[in-house]
Amino acid sequence: MGTFRTPRPDAFLVGAPKAGTSALHAALAVHPQVYSSRPKEPKYFMCADAPPPAYRGPGDAHSQREWIWRREDYEQLFADARGDQLRLESTPFYLYLRNARRRITEELPDARLVAVVRDPVDRAYSNWMHLWSDGLEPVSDFVDAFGREEERIAAGWAPFWHYRRLGMYGAQLDDLYRHADSDRILVLRYRELVEKPVDTLDRVCVFLGLEPGLVREIPRDNSRPYVAPGWRRDIGARVVRAGARAGALTHPSLWRRASRPLLSAMQWRSPAVRPKLDPAERAALIDHYREDIDLLEKVTGQSFDDWRNEESGGSFASRAGTA
Repeated sequence: MGTFRTPRPDAFLVGAPKAGTSALHAALAVHPQVYSSRPKEPKYFMCADAPPPAYRGPGDAHSQREWIWRREDYEQLFADARGDQLRLESTPFYLYLRNARRRITEELPDARLVAVVRDPVDRAYSNWMHLWSDGLEPVSDFVDAFGREEERIAAGWAPFWHYRRLGMYGAQLDDLYRHADSDRILVLRYRELVEKPVDTLDRVCVFLGLEPGLVREIPRDNSRPYVAPGWRRDIGARVVRAGARAGALTHPSLWRRASRPLLSAMQWRSPAVRPKLDPAERAALIDHYREDIDLLEKVTGQSFDDWRNEESGGSFASRAGTA
């Protein structure tokens, strides 16, 4: 008989949102030595064995019905893993939330943590684009939406709306390193996933104690097509937000299925390439991150000087040359 293992994760992809964690999770999930949680983002460590906070942003009440907060339900996600498999969970908000970081490091002192970081302005822009194209973001101008963060947080909007704060990786990792040994933490860059996928996968596998060379491809990330402002988007977005409110009273999968035709209609004939952020706007926004980038370089020993440039790194598709 094999040794009993408490059904909990051995490794996490802890962040950041819109930095390729979904793509990396999908790649690792096909490795024969990996057992990945379903759903990918149970968000268990964002709670405290209690229901999630009653967030009030557009769609928040609907999406938080998918959070898994009961310990027995969370452990059930890993109950079928073989004894020789690494159990993987990927919730990209864990890096951002102080309580999540500390719960993981205290409750699972041997777990390994992978953090993928992306140029914080590009990450925030992709985050806004995701919510805008899904009809949830009510503000059509990214810089305007970025500037509304504090009032949205005060109004109780969920972490995915925290465009600026989610990109403060220096402070987040500085705190994480204070509670976990550095050999348990791997910090990757988004561009490594895109530009050197095979080498990066092998590096992650070695870090996690998996056999390298068995996974050779990272799928495209879950980016949305750009939806230009206009009557079609305005009407569709109003229906989406109303439907998400009603969907909070039903199982999330029902509203997701019902919303697909609406989103397809809203995104119909959308341009394949999202517009690039204006360099002048980017230059103003990067000022919010300069001190944190300095801290990130200090705690990781890596250079992130390219993030200080006025030119955007672009989306996954544009970086990979598939746009």
